[in-house]
Amino acid sequence: MTTPWGELALSRFPEDPRDRLRAWDASDEYLLRHLAEQNVPLSGTVVVVGDRWGALVTALAAHRPVQITDSYLAQEATRANLARHGAEPGDVRLLTTQDPPPDRVDILLVRVPKSLALLEDQLLRLAPAVHEGTVVVGTGMVKEIHTSTLQLFERILGPTRTSLAEKKARLIFCTPQPASERPANPWPYTYTLPDGIGAVSGRAVVNHAGVFCADRLDIGTRFFLGHLPDGKGGRRVVDLGCGNGVVGTAMALANPEAEVLFVDESFQAVASAEATYKANGVPGHAEFRVGDGLAGVPAGSVDLVLNNPPFHSHQATTDSTAWRMFTGARRVLRPGGELWVIGNRHLGYHMKLRRLFGNSQLVASDAKFVVLRAVKK
Repeated sequence: MTTPWGELALSRFPEDPRDRLRAWDASDEYLLRHLAEQNVPLSGTVVVVGDRWGALVTALAAHRPVQITDSYLAQEATRANLARHGAEPGDVRLLTTQDPPPDRVDILLVRVPKSLALLEDQLLRLAPAVHEGTVVVGTGMVKEIHTSTLQLFERILGPTRTSLAEKKARLIFCTPQPASERPANPWPYTYTLPDGIGAVSGRAVVNHAGVFCADRLDIGTRFFLGHLPDGKGGRRVVDLGCGNGVVGTAMALANPEAEVLFVDESFQAVASAEATYKANGVPGHAEFRVGDGLAGVPAGSVDLVLNNPPFHSHQATTDSTAWRMFTGARRVLRPGGELWVIGNRHLGYHMKLRRLFGNSQLVASDAKFVVLRAVKK
């Protein structure tokens, strides 16, 4: 990536030489160019929110910025990109969306996330640290910035306008205003599940901002809940890509002897899963882990993996995440262990499972979804 401070060699995490997706886009370049051309004084506390793969904080490392991210993969990419360019470990402070934000923010740079709820939560959490002199600049691709995005900045921080578009990217300029009172933060959000979905019928679900379908049960998960495997007998279960944890909680309720591991790369998701599990007073043992899929889980240590894999990486459609999840599941399963997957019919997951496991059984289907079962031989 070409920046006003030189060329940067950047990569996503985990690094894959076959991956054609870049670790930055035109919105990152536009923001950095604006900072340099306008001689924005990068003094005081510089906070970068939603940096996708660390491109922004790597370019600004000399100004000792603070990065706030919901993504474990983005945080690991940032570490690798910083190290590649000789940054010292303390040059950039890496925080998650679950950590307390800085007490004062002098420069606030926001990479607009896909989730408007996550943006709302982060702006509300940061608002007390923003002052009238804070420089606030957002960035995103044109298709990511909507009227609702601008209204959110204006409602929480102050008057907001946008730049002209360049290379299909746009900047957001916000002028913070003093506020006698700010909107209450509605996150995390709790709702009650409907009846007719097995062990979690009528139970509470807790969602932190940014978690998929945070205000209702999505139709895919609802279909999956109606076709989960028999929960009888003690077993080690993984809810892989757990989201708000409703699937793993359902398995724990159906089988109190189960040990359930909830895994997701989103800090917000794992916090939601833990809150959902605890809100329902589930007996038994559970572990909650933010990480890169099943990395760190011992081979041959799991009886059952439940998975609803994503097929988007930000705005890009890709099956690389699903493939890595399936590969990881095969590694950690014991002989005879099972991977249960739900996905859209058109994604063709049955072919990937047959290639990896040598088998794939259709458990259930409707007009949109399929539930598949693969057994490790």
